[in-house]
Amino acid sequence: MVKTIKGIAASDGIATAEAYLLVQPDLSFTKKSISDADAEVSRLKDAISTSDDELTKIRDIAKESLGEEEAQVFDAHKMILADPEFTGAVEQEVKDNSVNAEQALHDVSENFISIFEGMTDNPYMQERAADVRDVTKRVMAHLLGVSLPNPALIDHDVVIVAHDLTPSDTAQLNSYVKGFVTDIGGRTAHSAIMARSLELPAVVGTDTITTDVKEGDTVIVDGLNGAAIVDPSDSDIKHYQELAKNFADEKAEWEKLKDEPSVTADGKHFDIAANIGTPDDLQGVIDNGAEGIGLYRTEFLYMQSESLPTEEDQFKAYKKVLEGMNGKPVVVRTMDIGGDKHLPYLPLPEEMNPFLGYRAIRISLDRQEIFRTQLRALLRASAFGKLRIMFPMIGTLQEFRDAKKVFEEEKAKLVKDGVEVSDSIQLGMMMEVPAAAVLADQFAKEVDFFSIGTNDLIQYTMAADRGNEHVSYLYQPYNPSILRLIKHVIESAHKEGKWAGMCGEAAGDNTMLPLLLSMGLDEYSMSATSVLRVRSLMKKLSTKDLATLADRAVNESITNEDNKKLVEEYLNK
Repeated sequence: MVKTIKGIAASDGIATAEAYLLVQPDLSFTKKSISDADAEVSRLKDAISTSDDELTKIRDIAKESLGEEEAQVFDAHKMILADPEFTGAVEQEVKDNSVNAEQALHDVSENFISIFEGMTDNPYMQERAADVRDVTKRVMAHLLGVSLPNPALIDHDVVIVAHDLTPSDTAQLNSYVKGFVTDIGGRTAHSAIMARSLELPAVVGTDTITTDVKEGDTVIVDGLNGAAIVDPSDSDIKHYQELAKNFADEKAEWEKLKDEPSVTADGKHFDIAANIGTPDDLQGVIDNGAEGIGLYRTEFLYMQSESLPTEEDQFKAYKKVLEGMNGKPVVVRTMDIGGDKHLPYLPLPEEMNPFLGYRAIRISLDRQEIFRTQLRALLRASAFGKLRIMFPMIGTLQEFRDAKKVFEEEKAKLVKDGVEVSDSIQLGMMMEVPAAAVLADQFAKEVDFFSIGTNDLIQYTMAADRGNEHVSYLYQPYNPSILRLIKHVIESAHKEGKWAGMCGEAAGDNTMLPLLLSMGLDEYSMSATSVLRVRSLMKKLSTKDLATLADRAVNESITNEDNKKLVEEYLNK
């Protein structure tokens, strides 16, 4: 029977394939006394051997798709399985206490994890606790005879169905994955952002998809309208095949604009840039004809490393991006760790609300040895392209001044040492804290540019966690309160002769574009795969016709829906 499950359209496109449930199995077990220890040890060895074979396959696939460095984590897991101190201890536990292998594995692994986690003076050894936990989960699954999802091993076309997708889950998705649907999340969740980067149709926030779908069910992902169709009829499949063809034709038209400038119907030029997370994303920026990089999220350098990346490691990454952009501007955001982004080797305090806590520039100014290393790497790389640096989560003018002071100190040291450093680096800030947005006229006197981070600006202004599906209705980019803040930021920048950009998801939103053009926003940065779609729409819009649209949106409308309707009426006239 056909089921249509509504959700949030997170990434454009249509996909049809069988469901692959990326849901963790129940690994609970009952402690049992056993009479045949040899048979139990044999069962344990079988589970370990199967796990080792599985890890070999995953490692090889990861090496092929992600690279040698990313695959090394699976070598570490294989080493644990080959370590006689670990596996021997589990066997001995079975023999000495006549307990089932599940109980022995649990007790020994918990002991190892406790030891590793207690090594507070050795971050590397602390990380081994997570490795032991992952390996134990894999062996336990085989002992219990249940399947542990392994997205890296998928070898046929599927639609991923999950409660949520973590960044590490998404990183394992291969070319057989045609789309995904999740129970929770919104358009600004990291999984949604990655889906757009990978050009995978995605629907999130369905609430019930993991209970409504069984492994192997046929599922259509309608990323254009935010729906998942389970067990579709032949007519449903035909209908969505036509939609998919129409979307493909539309994309082909957009691709013709790759080498065209971003101009409006009346000839006004604006910059359309792309957001990236690593130097590996550079090709997508180039392939989609972006006019620059408006957000380089450098925290991924830290998240993909087993320790703080060295100055040399960072320098090489920044240099590669700057050279790759061939003179086009690159806006680099300094480390934005905290909130929902953690580093195993940099323990942060437990907080009631980490999004409002110790994160981003607050960590950088407190842990200046980390901040100075990053700034030195950026300064050295500045000789190889057009670098712009921005500081995240700035809430007060003093924070910006303090960050700029550290920058100037490190620049002076490098110049004194004879290191080539660009004299034209612009220093700006993310405009995402409402208190800063309100005082944008004061900040504009001291910064070189603003980049509006709408994901957090909306979250903080509306007092609604962007990852909480229960309040996802409060993610309202067209709300007059949000638009007033954005308009004030842009006008404040222009008054001081500075430029204003936007690197939040709203920059690539079709409904938001006419409003932002009306406000005179200078730069629009988005997922690389959205660049050509937005350029196509921009060519159809005239700034002369849009002149009064923003004023009407902030003064005449009173709801998010009012402004959405206002723009739709304009686009459809």
